[in-house]
Amino acid sequence: MQTRDFDYELPPELIAQTPVEPRDASRLMVVHRESGQIEHRVFADIGEYLQPGDLLIMNQTRVIPARLFGRKAETGGRVELLLLSRQDEHTWEALTKGKKMRPGTRIELLPPGEEDAGSGIGAEILATTESGARLIRFERPLEEELDRVGVVPLPPYIHEPLADPERYQTVYGHVAGSAAASTAGLHFTPDLLVEVRRKGVEIAFVTLHIGLDTFRPVKEEQLEDHQIHTEWYELTAPVAEQVNRARLEGRRIVAVGTTVVRVLESAAGGCAWAGQALEEGVSCGWRTVSAYTGPTDLFIYPGYRFRVVDVLITNFHLPRSTLLMLVSAFGGRDLLARAYQTAIAERYRFFSFGDAMLLV
Repeated sequence: MQTRDFDYELPPELIAQTPVEPRDASRLMVVHRESGQIEHRVFADIGEYLQPGDLLIMNQTRVIPARLFGRKAETGGRVELLLLSRQDEHTWEALTKGKKMRPGTRIELLPPGEEDAGSGIGAEILATTESGARLIRFERPLEEELDRVGVVPLPPYIHEPLADPERYQTVYGHVAGSAAASTAGLHFTPDLLVEVRRKGVEIAFVTLHIGLDTFRPVKEEQLEDHQIHTEWYELTAPVAEQVNRARLEGRRIVAVGTTVVRVLESAAGGCAWAGQALEEGVSCGWRTVSAYTGPTDLFIYPGYRFRVVDVLITNFHLPRSTLLMLVSAFGGRDLLARAYQTAIAERYRFFSFGDAMLLV
């Protein structure tokens, strides 16, 4: 499958620079997978498409102040770090900006806005990863220091300052660890969640800490050649039981965002793609999900056979991104291409602070 099949031209003015207020005032495109019908609503109407007994699953991750600034200990040259994932108590994988960021380079972190004041936190680059990121060991654990030395990173396509940093967090996120927001969940308000529960919808939470590699355009010509970045997730035993019970009772699983899809499909053990031979004794039909804590590198693109998720709430994603490929796998590539062209024609707002899509 060709990566160029997931490219499209987006007028720059459709890239949302600021979030709408209130959160649930964003537009909602409803895409019916069986009929191909497309409806135009607002997100506050989403309860009309949820049914009593649905299990709505959300990613409770919270974005950390992952952008750090510093200077090289030897030369004083300025550097910038973007934390991607914690490897152990002292070591993180991070993207770096600065000249000659080689293994052995020592860094001193600088608190934001205090360029002449050291933070007292030193670090050393240990290695360069296969993806071009760096493994960096800090002199002491960073978690308790991040609010002092870091800032919440916004995606590079957002150029407007964010008046309220909480608008890049979901109202229910509380497990710190992501380098980017679970954007499908940004549209929910506390009142909307109460309304959904009153309708008889069950709500459960999983955790997947989002790394920026998820959003990067795929550079390989063939999708199959792309190696997706791993992300850490947790599906607890009680939530796994909720999912399995809902499936056994014939109730729908509604995923809020592509990250939830990756959690659930990973926890079900992955599956073959259409046209691929299955291992002996393996079925691509529904199987139970299992509780798990650890990494996933599941890369979902058209041809993948979904086993858990029935309905998907998502945003409009970047061209050539793994997120667009996942959504195209769920909704069908031709239908999603038509939906995106419709969204452009109807002047929907795209990407992190943009509008939402519901695939039913």
